[in-house]
Amino acid sequence: MEQVSHDFPPVYNGASRILILGTMPSPKSREQGFYYGHPQNRFWPVLANLFHIETPPTVEGKQRLLLEKGIALWDVLSSCAINGADDSSIREVSYHDLDPILETADIRAIFTNGKKAAALYKQSGRTIEKPFFVLPSTSPANCRLSLADLVTAYSVILPYLK
Repeated sequence: MEQVSHDFPPVYNGASRILILGTMPSPKSREQGFYYGHPQNRFWPVLANLFHIETPPTVEGKQRLLLEKGIALWDVLSSCAINGADDSSIREVSYHDLDPILETADIRAIFTNGKKAAALYKQSGRTIEKPFFVLPSTSPANCRLSLADLVTAYSVILPYLK
């Protein structure tokens, strides 16, 4: 079990219309300093498929995709004890303050990448009075869903971006 801190900022701007929350960056993501950095995580391919574009190969391209499409991205936790990337091992949590995003952007709905992020968001005691959706995890550990299944599930974000 390792105590880890979330050391990179959220991605958002005044045009962000939805907020997608994960749990805590994986070791690969922390190594890269950006979200969903494990090459087998399907978060970026899911978004690329939703918007009919190529998966951005760089952090800058991923940030641009989020900002251009109105997607704010952050994680529920600011620190925790965790074994590797195993969300089920998360203990000793502290939560991010979502106010900076909410004060800047007109967030219309909150989404979580997976059930653990949803549970942590609810446990934070700081839930927001907006539509809330639990999306399936894009983690490589969630192999029961195909990429096409994930794209279908994530298409629920589209109406909130218009």
